[in-house]
Amino acid sequence: MTTTAVDPLVRLRQSIAADNPPITTTFPEPTATSDAVENLAIATHLQFNNPQNTYPLDTPTRFISQSSSKPIDLRSIWFAWQNKDVNIPDYIASAQQLNEEFASKDSPIKVQNLVFVEKLDLITWLEGASDDSDYIKGLESDASAAKSAQVASGAAGGVSTIPSSAAGVRAGKMIDPRLQEIYNGERRMGDRNTVLRGIKPTDFSHVRKIAETFLSRARPSKHAPSTTAAITAANTATNASLVSLLKKPSHQARRPDPIILLSPSASSLLRMSNIKSFLHDGLYTPPSSTASHINILHLTRLLPSIDPHRPLRFTLVDTPEQFKPDYWNRVVAVFTTGQTWQFKGYKWQHPPDLFREALGVYVGWRGEDVPQAVRGWGRGVTSVGVEKWNQGQGATARWRDREVVEGIWGRVEEWMRGKGWGKEGGPVIR
Repeated sequence: MTTTAVDPLVRLRQSIAADNPPITTTFPEPTATSDAVENLAIATHLQFNNPQNTYPLDTPTRFISQSSSKPIDLRSIWFAWQNKDVNIPDYIASAQQLNEEFASKDSPIKVQNLVFVEKLDLITWLEGASDDSDYIKGLESDASAAKSAQVASGAAGGVSTIPSSAAGVRAGKMIDPRLQEIYNGERRMGDRNTVLRGIKPTDFSHVRKIAETFLSRARPSKHAPSTTAAITAANTATNASLVSLLKKPSHQARRPDPIILLSPSASSLLRMSNIKSFLHDGLYTPPSSTASHINILHLTRLLPSIDPHRPLRFTLVDTPEQFKPDYWNRVVAVFTTGQTWQFKGYKWQHPPDLFREALGVYVGWRGEDVPQAVRGWGRGVTSVGVEKWNQGQGATARWRDREVVEGIWGRVEEWMRGKGWGKEGGPVIR
């Protein structure tokens, strides 16, 4: 068994992808089954298999918390992964309980609990759903690769040419005469910038002036202002469009995950405990009170008109308490019971404003009237009904559920397409 220089975060991500999680031990090289423990207050090392690697649990990782601006140790990372499905209050309580256990042993060790956004970012990266993280520093090998790419492109550095008149001296040192003959026979070469572009910078400002002329001619106007005003307006609009093109990144960013908000009301037919079986499997089951601790779920769905080859990954939550400002741009649907207190913490608290920005979905029992409040919110809310639950029914008797689910997904797909979602990116920023 060895302790290697492989990055512990990378090693943990690989083991999770291979469905071969590590074990916590009390020795760097455990020899007996009794050395493996589950209590993090006792464990000192994290052991991986195939290949075998062992890391001390106090090893600093590349994950940097914004609250402390310090690297998070491997113990806290592993603790967060073990509690990935636990809601934030229970997660914080577990961390405090573990720290109290350390303190009772007069140990300086502490587990740092991550805030909601940091924990979500870490779990998403470890699961392999994202290759980018706002909190994980890049590896040194990545920095070296980036530097090599700059050298290869001629943006920085490069290999200096060897002068043929070195006269037996290279870099201030005496070298073998036979090697000097080889150097003297080398053909002088420049870097990439010299070969492809030359040493004189190229000025493309004349192209912009030509483009302004053609774009101003192609833009018709409803009214006929003075010639000077028309030229000025055309040039201003052209400049703005060209600047926006210049500001576009050279590569497309990773497509964000669309978000679906659920109602936290106890009277809602769809809660965090049964929403996944409904939207993913097309089967309605009553909400379970035993699964109330779940506060985030993920499911994938192929929407052919948006991306016919790659399924979209949806994030489901029942509260926006931990939302960043840009998360609201990703909200595509809001499930509601018609109770307006649900929108108290939303960016758009007035229902008509909310359902102009996101699709509203009301799910009730088939045959019962839709609440007057929901009908008053207009076309932005889709109302559907499911068959009432009967304990004696089997899955085959609820075939209508699939029909209802497909109708909901059809409306979500239509709404997302109208808001600009595509296979290369998210919606137009609101």
